[in-house]
Amino acid sequence: MEVTDTVPASTAGRVSRLSALTAGVRAPVLRFRDGVRERIEALPFDYPPAVIVGADLALLVITVAAVVQRHSYFPNPLPLIAMFTAFLPIPLFAVFGVKPHPVLLKLSGMVSCALFMIQPVPADFAPFVLVIVAGEVAAIAPRGLTIGFSLLAIAQLLAFDLAGYLHWGSGERLEGLPMYVLGILLGTFAGVMLQYQRRFLYQERENQSIRAVRAADEERRRIAREVHDVIAHSLSITLLHLTAARRALQTDDDVDEAVDALVDAERLGRQAMADIRRTVGMLDTQPTRIAPEPSAADIDELVGDFRRAGLTVDYRRTGDLAAVEGAVGHALYRIGQESLANVAKHAPGAAATVRLEVGPELASLVVTNALPAGPPVRRDGGMGLRGMRKRTELLGGTISIGPGDDGWTVRVEFPLKSGGCTTLSTVLPGLLRPRPQEDM
Repeated sequence: MEVTDTVPASTAGRVSRLSALTAGVRAPVLRFRDGVRERIEALPFDYPPAVIVGADLALLVITVAAVVQRHSYFPNPLPLIAMFTAFLPIPLFAVFGVKPHPVLLKLSGMVSCALFMIQPVPADFAPFVLVIVAGEVAAIAPRGLTIGFSLLAIAQLLAFDLAGYLHWGSGERLEGLPMYVLGILLGTFAGVMLQYQRRFLYQERENQSIRAVRAADEERRRIAREVHDVIAHSLSITLLHLTAARRALQTDDDVDEAVDALVDAERLGRQAMADIRRTVGMLDTQPTRIAPEPSAADIDELVGDFRRAGLTVDYRRTGDLAAVEGAVGHALYRIGQESLANVAKHAPGAAATVRLEVGPELASLVVTNALPAGPPVRRDGGMGLRGMRKRTELLGGTISIGPGDDGWTVRVEFPLKSGGCTTLSTVLPGLLRPRPQEDM
């Protein structure tokens, strides 16, 4: 019993000590890994890790090949020291946090190549260290440092070529010198292209951000115009119905007429709420069921709503309304809606004239009303007028707003493209094109 009791206890003790030792070793390793990761993320160079690792692997292959070429010099440790020098920026960065500055990369590459070439071999791989380092420096350094390192690297090769010819007794120059020089130049060009690619990426990101902000601003202004038109229309007609109901009760005691006016006001209010929900629903990113936008065919009902609310409207239309379906039809409806709402708001009691004409190549809408008594109406003021002009501009139409011989006139004309079927696809480029910001 005693033996069987002691063996498991000792085994458990060894296991616990081994676990504690493993945990004691693992914790510093994890801290070191996390520290290296934080330093990498803090670097100002955002090249993909595959590019950085690929350059380091290429440098590793070249230095290993250069060490193997110098096997006849063993046990001389100089090739191993040269190999360690080539990778010196890596432990300095990982352990001490020294950032891989271009000058550090240049010095480590040139010293490593020099240590290798002190022990010359035929068809040497060592000068390709300068090729890799030239690409790394060109990818992160300013133009002056890049050109300077390339010239220094070529000068170093020329110096070793001359030293081998003069002092090492063989009378042989550095084999493959033109190839090495060309490799340095190609490595420099590759690094420069990487740096330009990174700059263009930054520029494209900035341009996309600017375009996204402008598109969002334009979309907000468009939705603001829609909400403004809906609210102005619904409130104008609702107030007309409420005024009719009040007069019916005050003057005639006609309850039925007042109830009819209130019912119409309630119906239009609910319709306005539905329009606002549909317009604001455009901001939702989730797929929703969107009701069709009003078009030129709905202008008849629009005029009828204003007539039922007590506004005198002389309305006449000519031509085929099917030719103006889409964005043009919606714009005609909104401009007519805003124009009649302005008549009810700014010229109460005045009669309005609405003419809608659709030809083979042109659709026009003219809304006229008598000028109200008092000071002249300020031109180019109000969000409604700016909204009408913006709608017309985006669709390539023309609009004129202001006093005339017959009173205040709003005249708008739209060209009919592709047989009159203008869709939102013809409007989208105009929405996304940068335009001067308007005062809201």
